[in-house]
Amino acid sequence: MEEQVDRLVEKTWEKFHGISPSHRLLIAVSGIPGSGKTILAAIVTKCLNERHAQQSPGTSNSSPLAAFVPMDGYHLSRKQLDAMPDPVFAHARRGAAFTFDGDSFLTLVKKLREPLCPETNTLYAPSFDHSIKDPVEDDIAIPPSVRIILFEGNYLSLNKSPWKDAAELMDESWFVEVNFHVARNRLVYRHVKAGIAKDEEEAGKRADENDLVNGKEILENRLEVDEVVHSNDDENWAPEKQGVGEDEKI
Repeated sequence: MEEQVDRLVEKTWEKFHGISPSHRLLIAVSGIPGSGKTILAAIVTKCLNERHAQQSPGTSNSSPLAAFVPMDGYHLSRKQLDAMPDPVFAHARRGAAFTFDGDSFLTLVKKLREPLCPETNTLYAPSFDHSIKDPVEDDIAIPPSVRIILFEGNYLSLNKSPWKDAAELMDESWFVEVNFHVARNRLVYRHVKAGIAKDEEEAGKRADENDLVNGKEILENRLEVDEVVHSNDDENWAPEKQGVGEDEKI
């Protein structure tokens, strides 16, 4: 997978230097749950910022050029799920497309598509606090100096509004492809480690009845993408090996 990452970093770097100084480069990284899309987006962002810093040492241009925005922050809150017609079902299916605030995400993408100017203000995206199991508003800052944004989420290539409307505003769309068996093993590990499930049996049930159901919808309704990245069961790409935190799991 390292060769794929290196190629995508190089492609992004070259594409960024071909756009107008008044524009940002927006990239959507999608995939089924457990595909490794979060690791990909986080590492590409890190590599771009390192290259930028190396080329601009000791100057104001050494501030981050790229930002990574996970879609976790666009989960509907537990209170919002409680207000749905069938709150038990809504909570059980948390993570499905209908449990996300796609309209707010589309609003952010539209703002980021506006040309940069001296009056451009810092924009903010929500994050997700796993300790309280709810999103945190305006927790990820995107200052005008950030010119490359990598979004990461299950539904960024879903052929349904508002996700497809946001996809049309992206400069690049990448999809991380993975075998369902590999994804399921990763999900079981994640759910147990995060305390979402008490053991592997419960974690497997959650993966089968929620995560992989969502994965099937994603695959059956996927838009055309610019890049397909192949993920595999490689220990070197486990989240703990890459310094990926609990809020940046695969």
